[in-house]
Amino acid sequence: MASSPVSPRLANIRLHRIKSLDPFPVKEARIGPSGGLEFDRAWALYSVDGQWVNGKRTAAIHLIRAAFAPDLSSVTLSVPGDNRKIPTKRFAFPGDTASASKWFSNFFEQPITVRHSPEGFPDDTVANGPTIISTASLHAICGLFPGMTIEEARLRFRTTLEIDVDGSAAVPAEVPAFWEDQLFGAEERSAVRFRIGEVSFEGSNPCARCPVPPRDPHTGVIIPGFQKIFSDYRRSHVPAWCPESRFDHYYRLATNTRVAATEAGKILRSGDLLLL
Repeated sequence: MASSPVSPRLANIRLHRIKSLDPFPVKEARIGPSGGLEFDRAWALYSVDGQWVNGKRTAAIHLIRAAFAPDLSSVTLSVPGDNRKIPTKRFAFPGDTASASKWFSNFFEQPITVRHSPEGFPDDTVANGPTIISTASLHAICGLFPGMTIEEARLRFRTTLEIDVDGSAAVPAEVPAFWEDQLFGAEERSAVRFRIGEVSFEGSNPCARCPVPPRDPHTGVIIPGFQKIFSDYRRSHVPAWCPESRFDHYYRLATNTRVAATEAGKILRSGDLLLL
């Protein structure tokens, strides 16, 4: 555990309504039928070979902006600065997948199918609950790359739940960088049980990162040496509370979770305390 007592709280919730596109910050979110957050990654793009069209495979996706109506009734897609003049267009969410498919096909210049799933399209189909990171972890990564802001780091790593200190605590203490590394066990089959508000979680594993974080989230331009700089820092800053045996490599950040079916329908709220 962390060497200093802290009162960790849920500081930020970000839903990524369309897989690989912009997040939408919310004050509360409901646990969906499969254990993820309701509406998170509810749309996904598919190419004709049946594979996802996402940031891992297609850097051009970073050029697309997605702006959602506050009530989630629609999404507006645009490509700022695009010389091809791809039209800005609004689509009803989540049902207007056919029209959205045509828009994405036009942008990518290949047939694209948009699919909707109430269960979402998680990368990890076993530990498919929300991903958790501390605000301090994001600040630590910002310090490695001059000019990187906390908002940019959030866009690069795309976690759903962010943990920070409870400012109402009698003796507030900082939630330190990589605090979330105590939310998984020393063995693959082990699980750390904890609660955020009324929702029970099982921490599963440190999240392996992909080609997306090195890329500018708006242009796709890569930071040279990003993975090595990041991994070297993680290797040299392993916290005392972290079960390091779970790191077969150090290009990992945030904790993947599992959420039981019994938790479906429960609500997470900004400000909820995290209790181990």
